[in-house]
Amino acid sequence: MNAQVPLKSRESAPEEAKQEIKKQQNGAALFIESLKKQNVEIIFGYPGGAVLPLYDALYKDPIKHILARHEQGAIHAAEGYARVSGKTGVVIATSGPGATNLVTGITDAMMDSLPLVVFTGQVATTVVGTDAFQEADIVGITQPITKHNYQVKNINDIPRIVKEAFHIASTGRKGPVLVDIPKDIANTIFESEVDDNAPINLPGYQPTLHPNFLQIQKAVKAIGEAKQPLILAGAGILAADASVELTEFAEKHNIPVTNTLLGLGSINGEHELFLGMAGMHGTFTSNMAISNCDLLINIGARFDDRLTGDLSKFAQKAKIIHIDIDPAEIGKNVPTDIPIVADAKEALKALLKQEIETPNTLLWHEYLAECLAEYPLWYDAKEPDTVYPQQAVELINRITNGEAIVTTDVGQHQMWTAQYYKFKTDHNWVTSGGLGTMGFGFPAAIGAQFAKPDQRVISIVGDAGFQMTSQELALLKEFNLPVKIVILNNSCLGMVRQWQETFYEERYSSSLMPVQPDFVKLAEAYGVKGYRINTIHEAENILTEALLSDEPVLIDCRVKQLEVVNPMVAPGKGLDEMIGVKKG
Repeated sequence: MNAQVPLKSRESAPEEAKQEIKKQQNGAALFIESLKKQNVEIIFGYPGGAVLPLYDALYKDPIKHILARHEQGAIHAAEGYARVSGKTGVVIATSGPGATNLVTGITDAMMDSLPLVVFTGQVATTVVGTDAFQEADIVGITQPITKHNYQVKNINDIPRIVKEAFHIASTGRKGPVLVDIPKDIANTIFESEVDDNAPINLPGYQPTLHPNFLQIQKAVKAIGEAKQPLILAGAGILAADASVELTEFAEKHNIPVTNTLLGLGSINGEHELFLGMAGMHGTFTSNMAISNCDLLINIGARFDDRLTGDLSKFAQKAKIIHIDIDPAEIGKNVPTDIPIVADAKEALKALLKQEIETPNTLLWHEYLAECLAEYPLWYDAKEPDTVYPQQAVELINRITNGEAIVTTDVGQHQMWTAQYYKFKTDHNWVTSGGLGTMGFGFPAAIGAQFAKPDQRVISIVGDAGFQMTSQELALLKEFNLPVKIVILNNSCLGMVRQWQETFYEERYSSSLMPVQPDFVKLAEAYGVKGYRINTIHEAENILTEALLSDEPVLIDCRVKQLEVVNPMVAPGKGLDEMIGVKKG
């Protein structure tokens, strides 16, 4: 029976037609079935010619699909969803430009270890390699920026490949996996049965979850001997859902904790043992703690350059314990004395089972308390009417009690948020760390809101980065997402301008943006309520009204243009050579 059933009348089709359709399903229908078996609840995507069979199957057998207004918006939203929910984000885009528009987001997810499965359409296998219309070798392009990638060449492989892709993305050191599906494979009729209950068989991919007992014993000995210990907690704590174990371990042994940028929220930002963020724009106390500790316990951080500064001067006095699920990270940048390859939660559970007699660290804590008292974070709000960006973040923190989900792009606003927003819970901080992607923050907030619809989501962004993905405002109206956008608007590329001021004798080459849109009118054009803040005297009332509302809003907060992020470790300097640590 070859009669086609019109899509809009498929519910009224004769029973025998329904059975025939089910029996003779194509690769696209098999693909949707495979997604459902992975418990996929939401897909972010953008259709095009090469993925029309997939979208047709999605129409017939729905999974919630969010039509972004640009592929970049789709993949950053999937990143925000993955970061907040702990689940794997799913993206679909067409071949050629649709696929290449995802490259930045894929790279971002790879560097920040976010689980994504990205499905791209491809031209038919018969014309692959001929420079066909909208053809791009997305498998070749993304090989260096994915954990793994596939091109489906046989319809029978779809269930296995989908299952493997989700397994690889969500286990071990999490990350993006790409699956490229040629259009003719999606259209091929599938009539045989596939055993999709077969166990995953990937002999070359066996992540180590549990720590080696002998290495744990070495760590126990080192902790027991340390007089100036320090925990450096990275995003691996959050990926492993190990915040409770981290706090328990720190409290049990009275060990101070500093965070990487991506590790913020792994310990309560107001905990007495928390020293703040470390690194280029970290707190003076955190960086002095790293510089003077005799034992540095790195849990789930990768010793990147923005954290370490000059490697030859990094933690010179310390024995290094490095706990990481990715063995490639251990010893890559900083020599490690005690390597522990394991999931952070499993490693901490193993350490918590051990009896450790910690030496008296009173002098160490007194030294750190003196640093905190003498060199706190600071800014000089000397212009009485001006809104200083740090003030805005402090107000947001106070209004939300440090309990909102907060997203950012990269730049000055990111650093001010990391410094002045005190995260009280984990999985509430969503930012672009390794790649530093402008345009990330707003769509990531959309994904975060879909992941946690009952939580308050605030996207703190710069005026420049927001313009890269502002078209996603349409989604706030379409789905009535109560995302709050706070633009710290200084009419410039803030961090670029700061570096030009500090290192290029104030030669502001292409960093000032005198012509800006009216962001309030832009929001209103999309049906979103807009606010504008011009002075500090109106800031608290407007922020309170806007942030505590139940609707999507945009707040254009005009802040001091020439304000800088302090303190700072200049490029090529050590963590103990910070500038801007005190007023004046």
